[in-house]
Amino acid sequence: MRPAIVILVVGLTPRLLGPHTPKLGALARAGTVRPLTAITPAVTCSTQATFMTGALPREHGIVANGWLFRDLMEVWLWRQSNRLVAGEKIWEAGKRRDPSFTAANLFWWYNMGARHDIGVTPRPIYKSDGRKLPDCYAQPSELRDELNAVLGTFPLFEFWGPATSIRSSRWIADAALHIRRTRSPTLTLVYLPHLDYDLQRLGPDAPGIARSLEEADAVVGDLIADAERDGARVIVLSEYGITPVSRPIHINRALRNAGLLAVRSEDGGEILDIPQSRAFAVADHQIAHIYVADPDLIPGVRQVVSALKGVERVLDRGEQSTIALDHPRSGELIAIANADAWFTYYYWLDDRCAPDFARLVEIHRKPGYDPVELFLDPAIRLPKLALGRRLAQRALGFRTLMDVIPLEAKLVKGSHGRPTDDAQDGPIFMSSEPRLVPDGAILATAVKDAVLAHVFE
Repeated sequence: MRPAIVILVVGLTPRLLGPHTPKLGALARAGTVRPLTAITPAVTCSTQATFMTGALPREHGIVANGWLFRDLMEVWLWRQSNRLVAGEKIWEAGKRRDPSFTAANLFWWYNMGARHDIGVTPRPIYKSDGRKLPDCYAQPSELRDELNAVLGTFPLFEFWGPATSIRSSRWIADAALHIRRTRSPTLTLVYLPHLDYDLQRLGPDAPGIARSLEEADAVVGDLIADAERDGARVIVLSEYGITPVSRPIHINRALRNAGLLAVRSEDGGEILDIPQSRAFAVADHQIAHIYVADPDLIPGVRQVVSALKGVERVLDRGEQSTIALDHPRSGELIAIANADAWFTYYYWLDDRCAPDFARLVEIHRKPGYDPVELFLDPAIRLPKLALGRRLAQRALGFRTLMDVIPLEAKLVKGSHGRPTDDAQDGPIFMSSEPRLVPDGAILATAVKDAVLAHVFE
């Protein structure tokens, strides 16, 4: 066996390689670069599940970043249990080939309860008084304290939200360096999300992306240099490409206006009433799973959604097999947006009726993905002072909402979820070992075997 490291640089595309990515460019020249054929949906949880199992969503069951758990009648996004993912995982396949094979998983999703040897993933501490404290979860558990002592607490609030920065990706990379030097895993999986967030916030064509590329390249360069120290083979890949967007699609508002989506009032805010809704959508970037309570309603719901500007197509159960999303967790209908559009989760018709969590970074309470969490509300005067005041109130023990997120979907400039029309704007597969990479585009389902080849060939 040869040690190998897989570095997942989210949002990296062939078109973004250039003068701002010298370390990645050096890897490309010494090795090889291939386009990677994305799955649908081209989103984090689904794609990483495909990378780790070699299977499609119809088989591994991760149909989006979240879905309706039908037995609970609740929408859950960003779950962590590896038991949600069906199929043999890459670390299980490695151990089957050689029992001495070991794997370290640094922040790839569905990290908890996995049969890898080492795992680290974000896991905030939720206090009873409403506070959310930065932290991570580690396997084995003592690794968490070790990393905190060596690197400091994981910078959770710079991992996602309006304060997101390269610092969180740097912490993950430094954790990978520490683990490789102290434990020497056969395979190291590393997740670096920083570039992705700026691409959503600014758009792939924005001048500010140059700095984001330089920051990501520097972090990747350190991991590549460390791999050279012990002769490890290197793979750099991405999950999807980000395309410019200018049209948010308020799919749930349309379903509500059609009398299909129900809400209930809670202390002045409206909450999506799933049990009493006849149809609602779990929005996830450029894809939306639409759950319909009565099969007789499906044609009418399809007509409502198909009529929305920005919707490219709507697939029923039979048609979902064409994109390998025919799984019980999927909605009765699946909507896919045009390349320049994306789906919001918004279901209220008047912002004065929005629930309190709408203005928070609150990834677990919102019944859909919300990229607007990357922005501070432009209506807030002196935003740093406003944030400081709220943080000070929390430090003093007051229950204070961090209500700094706007409700303006048009702020978002980049999205993903549908495969890109041009491979130059899609995901990428790079390797230090050209002879181990087949010609042509690499299928997402082939990544597992390609990684194992880098270890065992």
